[in-house]
Amino acid sequence: MTEAPNPNPSLSPVQRQLLLATQSGLPLVERPFEALGAMLGLSEAEVCAELGRMKAQGLIRRIGAVPNHYRLGYSANGMTVWDVDDAEVDRLGELLAAQAGVSHCYRRPRRLPLWPYNLFAMLHGRSRAEVQAQAEQLQALLGPACRGHDILYSSAILKKTGLRLKAE
Repeated sequence: MTEAPNPNPSLSPVQRQLLLATQSGLPLVERPFEALGAMLGLSEAEVCAELGRMKAQGLIRRIGAVPNHYRLGYSANGMTVWDVDDAEVDRLGELLAAQAGVSHCYRRPRRLPLWPYNLFAMLHGRSRAEVQAQAEQLQALLGPACRGHDILYSSAILKKTGLRLKAE
């Protein structure tokens, strides 16, 4: 029997410093991990190795870029929701996720009778017509496996943040 991961792992001093230094984002420079290392007295390789250990330990899930779609001119953001056969949803989700206009795609359980959708794909456009055209392309890819769909447009900009540690 395997042991369950510790739900409250202790952070080493270096891990805590890395989390504090990155929780508001990486430095916007050509070599952000080198810059982090310089701030913390570590080499770029040490920063990358420690982040790798933290990921392996489940302390962090990923390091990613989060573009501000509005500042890039994409003011029409629509979550497309699809009702597809549960036996096909994983394959179809991979197909949708591979499309250039899809920023993220995931499966969610249906909430019948009010919510029949089980596949979600976020689209961004400069207008609702552009998002609608992208959704029509996705519908064509899904073909007869698509039993229904809708587009839920963003009505507000929500600030997303992850875990924040207090500096000691």
